[in-house]
Parts: sequence; C-alpha cells; structure tokens
Amino acid sequence: MISLALKNRWRKIALLSLIFFISVNFTVYAQPLPEIKSPSAILIDAGTGTVLYEKNAHEKLEPASITKIMTLLVALEAIEQGKVKLTDKVKISERAWKTGGSQVFLGPGEEQTLETLLKCITIASANDASVAVAEYIGGSVEGFVKMMNDKAKALGMNNTNFTNPHGLSDPNHYTTAYDIALMSRELVKYPKFFEWSTVWIDYLEHTDKEREATMLANTNKLLGKYEGLDGLKTGFHAKAGYCFAGSAKRGDLRLISVVLNSPSSAERFEDTKKLLDYGFGRYSSVQVAKKNSVLKRLPVEKGVKKEVDVVASDDLSILVEKGKEGAIKTRLELPDKIYAPVVRGQKVGKLIAEQDGKIIGEVELTVSEEIDKAGLFYIFRRLLGGWFYF
Repeated sequence: MISLALKNRWRKIALLSLIFFISVNFTVYAQPLPEIKSPSAILIDAGTGTVLYEKNAHEKLEPASITKIMTLLVALEAIEQGKVKLTDKVKISERAWKTGGSQVFLGPGEEQTLETLLKCITIASANDASVAVAEYIGGSVEGFVKMMNDKAKALGMNNTNFTNPHGLSDPNHYTTAYDIALMSRELVKYPKFFEWSTVWIDYLEHTDKEREATMLANTNKLLGKYEGLDGLKTGFHAKAGYCFAGSAKRGDLRLISVVLNSPSSAERFEDTKKLLDYGFGRYSSVQVAKKNSVLKRLPVEKGVKKEVDVVASDDLSILVEKGKEGAIKTRLELPDKIYAPVVRGQKVGKLIAEQDGKIIGEVELTVSEEIDKAGLFYIFRRLLGGWFYF
C-alpha cells in the first residue's frame, strides 16, 4: 500500500504542476503592461488614435529634435497644397549657417533643393536645414513657427508651444508625449516621409564650393533592428534628455510610440521596443473596408442608368485584441433606392462596424459615378422594354 506521506507528496507535486501550468498560460495570454523606465511615454494605434499605454503622457517637457516632426509635417502639407515643390531651390542664409547643434554644414549662399533639406532633417536631424526650410516656407523662422503652432492647435495639441523649428533648448518650447503622438500620427500619412526615414546612410553634395560631401547617418538606431520599424525621430539635449518617437508597422497594424527624458540613448530604444512589443503582442488591426471598394449596387430611379455602385469613402480598420477578430460585425445603412440626378461622391449612407452590440467604427458610403436624370423619351423607351426603336 502507498503510505500517507507518499500520497501527500504526490498531491503537492500535482498542485505545484497545476500552479505552474496556470502561471505559464496567464503569462502568455495576459500581456502584462510593459515596465517603462522613461519618465514620460505613450503608445497609440496610428489608425484609430486609440491610446494603448501611457505614463505621464500629458506632462509638459522639452522635446529636443522631436520638434522636427512638426517641421516636416508643415513642410509636407505645404507641398501637398501646391505652395512649394520638392524641386524648389532653397538658398541658405547666414542665420541657417550659424545655427548650432546637429548640422550638415550648409554654407551661406549654398543652394539645395527643398527635398534634399527635408532629407537632411529626417536622416541627420539637421538644425541648419530646419532653419533653411522654415525661412523658405514661412518667409521667416518666426512665420514658420506660427505655422507650426497653428497646426498644433488644429490637431488638438493643447499642451504644446513651439518657439523654433529645430528643438534647441528654450523654456517656452515644450510639448507632451501625447501631443507628439498626435503629430506623428499625421506625419505617417505621407508616404514620401518613409522614403527618407528608412535611409540608413546617404551623402549631401555641397553646391557652394569644392569640398567633400557630408555623410548623413540616420540617428534612429532601431532602423533595421526592429521588425517593421520605419521612423520617426530622435531627440536629445541636456534638459530634454534622450527622446524618441518611433513608428512600426506589421500587417495592417501601425503603432506609434513616444518616450521622453530617458536617462540614456540605450534606454530610450529599449523602452521603445517594450512598448511596441506590448502593442503587437496584444492587438491586431482588422480592415473592415477599403477606400473605393464596391460594397453594393443601389437602384437609381429616373436615371439614365438603373443602378450605381456604392463604395467606401475611406479605409476603415478596427483595432481589436488578438483572438477577438471574429467578433466584429458589419452592416450597411442605405436607402432602398436613390433618385437621379446622382453626383459622383454623393453620400448615401454608412458602413457600421460593431462588436458586442457596440459601434466601434464607421465610414461614409458614396456613389462611384455621376448619373443624369433621364428624359421622358428615355423613360418611355425603357418602359417599352426596348422593343421599339425610333
């Protein structure tokens, strides 16, 4: 017979095994919050803007060169609006030449294209290029800074004030991790930015005189070392500490992380990896609708065509916890028919995404083409079914 002591021993082993099994499974599925050492940090989903993690995210701090995210955003918006072109030649001023901090050694009177200067800002965090861009687009540094602050206000960056386009220390120049995430979310909408941000090494050929090219080395040390990471911007000075706004994309999910005032360069990148690992480990993005995809054909009354395609006016992706993707349901809110004339892009309804009975996203539906109203002769001919020809 098995002794009582032996039975108790086996019970203890079984209990410990069960506890270990539960602990392992809890660790795999619970995705505990990351331990971030940086004083201020945030992680958001770029698609929806949903905050996935935050730590003192609304604390006002100097951002150092992360400022240049707004510099690039204002510049790319000006290009998009046709106010300036990437091929425009920009003459370097004395003020730009004299700007301290990180630079690419632009000479006074030297001319570079606007695209070259934006590349220098993105890759090498060039302060001199930032001033040159500001003067060209804003008419003056002060004029450009006003554009930066106006854009910040429009984005809801309520705890931000810029005094320069480069991020050199100024007690009146401040922002927050949350506000940086907002402007980063806007910048990643420009594909052109990623053409520059993913360059590891490049060279600036100077145009003012015979001298060696300046090497542009990317300050983003996670580039090529973290899966999916393709931006955004580093920053450092004594008061700001080590800062980094990062962005990475895997599948349909793009995340944006911000860490501020880290004690070391290594720490800012380590915290960034922790934030992104947490986001990619816990969440996924489900594309519910693709821009211009046909979702239904809608009858058209009294039109020269009987039906028109109904399309999504924009992409719609939904952020969900992993394992819950199948719980998303969609429905179309549309009339039974519409009446001609119909204008291309005319709003006719909505696609609504729901989870557990709650609306979690929606996108407007529009018609894909213009349909004129049919005349009496056309309607009469249609009624006859095309049996007679006149």
